[in-house]
Amino acid sequence: MANVPWDEIREKFQAALALSRVELHKNPEKEPYKSKYSARALLEEVKALLGPAPEDEDERSQAEDALDAEHHSLGLPAEVVEAEGPVAQRAVRLAVIEFHLGVNHIDTEELSAGEEHLVKCLRLLRKYRLSHDCISLYLQAQNNLGILWSEREEIETAQAYLESSEALYNQYMKEIGSPPIDPTEHFLPEEEKHIEQERSKRFEKVYTHILYYLAQVYQHMEMFEKAAHYCHSTLKLQLEHNAYHPIEWAINAATLSQFYINKLCFMEARHCLSAANVIFGQTGKISATEETTEAEGDVPELYHQRKGEIARCWIKYCLTLMQNAQLSMQDNIGELDLDKQSELRALRKKELDEEESVRKKAVQFGNGELCDAISAVEEKVRYLRPLDFEEARELFLLGQHYVLEAKEFFQIDGYVTDHIEVVQDHSALFKVLAFFETDMERRCKMHKRRIAMLEPLIVDLNPQYYLLVNRQIQFEIAHTYYDMMDLKVAIADKVRDPDSHIVKKINNLNKSALKYYQLFLDSLRDPNKVFPEHIGEDVLRPAMLAKFRVARLYGKIITADPKKELENLATSLEHYKFIVDYCEKHPEASQEIEVELELSKEMVSLLPTKMERFRTQMALT
Repeated sequence: MANVPWDEIREKFQAALALSRVELHKNPEKEPYKSKYSARALLEEVKALLGPAPEDEDERSQAEDALDAEHHSLGLPAEVVEAEGPVAQRAVRLAVIEFHLGVNHIDTEELSAGEEHLVKCLRLLRKYRLSHDCISLYLQAQNNLGILWSEREEIETAQAYLESSEALYNQYMKEIGSPPIDPTEHFLPEEEKHIEQERSKRFEKVYTHILYYLAQVYQHMEMFEKAAHYCHSTLKLQLEHNAYHPIEWAINAATLSQFYINKLCFMEARHCLSAANVIFGQTGKISATEETTEAEGDVPELYHQRKGEIARCWIKYCLTLMQNAQLSMQDNIGELDLDKQSELRALRKKELDEEESVRKKAVQFGNGELCDAISAVEEKVRYLRPLDFEEARELFLLGQHYVLEAKEFFQIDGYVTDHIEVVQDHSALFKVLAFFETDMERRCKMHKRRIAMLEPLIVDLNPQYYLLVNRQIQFEIAHTYYDMMDLKVAIADKVRDPDSHIVKKINNLNKSALKYYQLFLDSLRDPNKVFPEHIGEDVLRPAMLAKFRVARLYGKIITADPKKELENLATSLEHYKFIVDYCEKHPEASQEIEVELELSKEMVSLLPTKMERFRTQMALT
């Protein structure tokens, strides 16, 4: 190295970095990695010019390096040793080159070679890893190894590297705290080195990456609480340091809301979704940074897709909050329990009083104007369970707004499954709103809206390719007609002498429910049209429910013809008997339909007597 001017080495390194940053699509089509290979050649030249690694560092085994990663993951402390003197300085500069060679090989899909270079980087820095000069580089090398092992689906190894990085970061900040040197500074002249503010920004970005990758690892390991915590922390840091893509940040925040929704933490979910809306609105408005990719704003389809995905997260928020309220207030037959409703009203004041303390504990996004913008969105959306129709309608309308927004992108042509799921959510919004409606005629109209949106889907779908989706829709349509029939019967019961129009309406609804239940049950038959002797676990409960409801529907058909009524009762008995017989042959099925099984046994016992009375009356007439 003595014969080569230091300026020449620095220039080669900077040229290598510039080539590394060239985007793949700017290379020749047949040589997509041309710039990467050129950068690699320059890095190898710099490595040769720097000379061999210090002997004591080069001889360490990979097993020892793996042991180090394990120790770090356990949070064992490292000693602070500054990289002073020419030997240490050369080791650090070689480590910088090994790091960039490692990333280079990973970028060109040569993972084993990439791993080898990154491990060499750690080996060279091991003694100095907690020093002001080396901590950032060491953490970045470990992060890249964590990502590499994650891509190999060796999640525990990835976890060890990333948890080691987190532990070392925390130890450094506790014991030293000053912004460390950025790896690129080792090849910069003194006057071009970064000021402390820039160093701090870059080091915080490294820490943000640690949290981001740990969130993904914990998600993969199904440690959902930890994953959510790390995701929330990552998003918060990205905002604080203004280091984010609006579209990507917004979709991550909206996705995090789904975790909180599943935990019934609606205040936190609302905050995530409100922040997603505000940040998504920045798309195309923020200045370009090194973080910005061409995908941001240059691809309208991506913009509209992410907008639709965020809308779907809002739909789930509205729907789950309404459904949770329904579960809290319904009686044992699924109707509104006025006593439970009154109890929840009394608890409402307590919930409102607790709001401030809960908010203080919650992780809030942004500050200043951004915080105000997020709060403005939040204030328009309730997070407490709706207790009456007006409150439920407010959530319903918000959900319906986002249904329309989601359907703008997720159309039936091209996004069949997504489109159907959005329509099913729209139907579910109507269904739960109907629970809060006390006027039976209006409830019927809501169910009618559900039929109007679901039936066209059956026409458009090929049952061969969309069997499971078809079954879901058939069952839902059948159940909707079933509910409408029950409502019409309840309305007719209030009339002293129902006219033929009401009777016809009830029978038509009955007939439609039977049609769709039968379509569902027929879909379970084999190619020879034979119903299975053993019903699969995934469809056992819906199949048994369909059989039970078909039995009940045949018993509800209104007819003046005794012979026809006898036939209906016989068909009803046949379906009740199927349920009882099936559960005797397959006892495990009993647990799926305990209530329906008991009622079926009663009907199997009572119906023959009723049918015999009918036969006697018919014989007499």
